[in-house]
Amino acid sequence: MNTLSYQKGLWINILASVLAAVAIGWFISAMGLLGLGVFFVIPIAAAVLFLIFKHPANGIFVTLLASFFAVGIARYLPGPLGLSVDFLLLLTIISAVLNPKVKPKLDNLKNLLVYFTLIWFGYCLLQIINPEARSTVAWFYAVRGVGLYMFLTVIIALLYLDQPKYLNYFFYFIFGATLITCIWGIKQKFIGLDNAEWAWLNSGPKQTHILRGKLRIFSLYSDAGQMGAHMGHMLVCAGVLLLGPFNFNKKVIFGIIAALSFYLMMISGTRGALFVPAAGFLAFLFMTKNFKLLVLGLIVLGSVYGGLRYTTILNDVYEVRRMRSALNPEDASFQVRLANQKKYKEYLKTRPFGGGIGTAGSWGLRFSPGTFLAETPTDSWYVKIWGETGIVGLSLHLTMLITIIFAGVVIIWRLKDEKLRYKMMALHSGYIGIAFASYGNPILGQIPTGIILYISWAFLFISPYIDRRLKSE
Repeated sequence: MNTLSYQKGLWINILASVLAAVAIGWFISAMGLLGLGVFFVIPIAAAVLFLIFKHPANGIFVTLLASFFAVGIARYLPGPLGLSVDFLLLLTIISAVLNPKVKPKLDNLKNLLVYFTLIWFGYCLLQIINPEARSTVAWFYAVRGVGLYMFLTVIIALLYLDQPKYLNYFFYFIFGATLITCIWGIKQKFIGLDNAEWAWLNSGPKQTHILRGKLRIFSLYSDAGQMGAHMGHMLVCAGVLLLGPFNFNKKVIFGIIAALSFYLMMISGTRGALFVPAAGFLAFLFMTKNFKLLVLGLIVLGSVYGGLRYTTILNDVYEVRRMRSALNPEDASFQVRLANQKKYKEYLKTRPFGGGIGTAGSWGLRFSPGTFLAETPTDSWYVKIWGETGIVGLSLHLTMLITIIFAGVVIIWRLKDEKLRYKMMALHSGYIGIAFASYGNPILGQIPTGIILYISWAFLFISPYIDRRLKSE
């Protein structure tokens, strides 16, 4: 009887499997690649939901990964993948509200970082009533990168990431994701672009990504400029950790990440990315309080600058030749930027609150074409903030960024755990490098750089708590 029941159940399972296979096959044949994509997406989406609602900290890390890959995947799959960061942050907030088992550390919100990000986000919200703005929809899209991601990410990270393990996870995620994008960039360099990447280039970016027959590698990022800046950022983070008190195996990993990041930074053809490691490593040397080493670093940096500025060494290498042009004050591109800044200065004389968030750059071209801000390139994160939020907004924004820099240095100097101090110096040096280089490129608020920085800020301001926790273990 048991044997008959078993065989009956077996045939029922086989029949159900066949019917399911036929149904799936019909659905895929009817829907094409979209149908096939659905069966890949559904289990991934289910796993993501499970992770996020298990703990809000997971939501932060899933959002971090999405910030790396959403733009690149959007070249292959249809749909609003650009809103994935927004959606994941929203799910993380819902998880935080509905999860009774995980208690947020509300005391972590009592610091300068929260006050400044709250004030800045409040100012960004008020920009919706800026009389100069042409489109509320443009404000909605643009405010995410200017203020919303910053505020939400900082708050959630402060509340839920105040454990040493989360800091380690953070490094695993950013280095792991960077390694994947490095491999993809090397594929573009030596194997070539696929059809989706060529389609993206031909939609407009081709004129800025193929210069004199040379492809500027962009990997899975929004463009080559963003990739170059991110790789400079990771070069600083991995380079600082390479010099820290870590074991040999970890130093090998840090060395590989640093070397690959340097190479990808070079083949991105992003001239401004050179200033990320320059400023970042100088900041690190200052934070070590080893002023002899700082002087040595200045000498090395000066030698590199002199070699690039006043010699023709390695001038037959395209990447070096392009980096060299970034140091030439007579460079035509640099002169155009200066001329545009003069135009902005004249335009903003009577607009202390700017032209409104979403009126400059790509959003301006999309929603308010023909206007001054839409048609005049910003070429800089700070010029973008200046144009959209005025001298009032720029002053507030710079005050926040500079305060974070100096407060971070003081916090780092007070940390007792040496490994933690090097981790914080790596993150803070990377931030300083990005902040400095954002004068030449609009990179600070772009993904994944922005999300990485906001989480880094949060770790910096809760590092004293992590330090005390490590001491007690």
